[in-house]
Amino acid sequence: MTIVFSDRREAGRQLAGKLTHYGGRDDVIVLALPRGGVPVGYEVARALKAPLDVFVVRKLGVPGYEELAMGAIATGSVRVLNDEIVSALALPPHVIDAVTTKEEKELGV
Repeated sequence: MTIVFSDRREAGRQLAGKLTHYGGRDDVIVLALPRGGVPVGYEVARALKAPLDVFVVRKLGVPGYEELAMGAIATGSVRVLNDEIVSALALPPHVIDAVTTKEEKELGV
């Protein structure tokens, strides 16, 4: 099934329509990832009357195949790994750590 939106703001409005049961609650915050997620998150936050925050992340690309994500990092010492990719490619911890260190510098942590 392919779903096509005219733009990311429309996608956010449609997503917000599916999340109306979260509207008006004081325990809800919308987190958006730059770049494309911010317009979506804005529309969701606006519709739900919820605060919006931007979660800045960096992809951890596989060395030599940087577009293939083996994980991601974020501020606050967050690192999430795709265990399937790491296992399938037998990526050793020192390689993952080296990529993490490089991307942490880019992130400014």
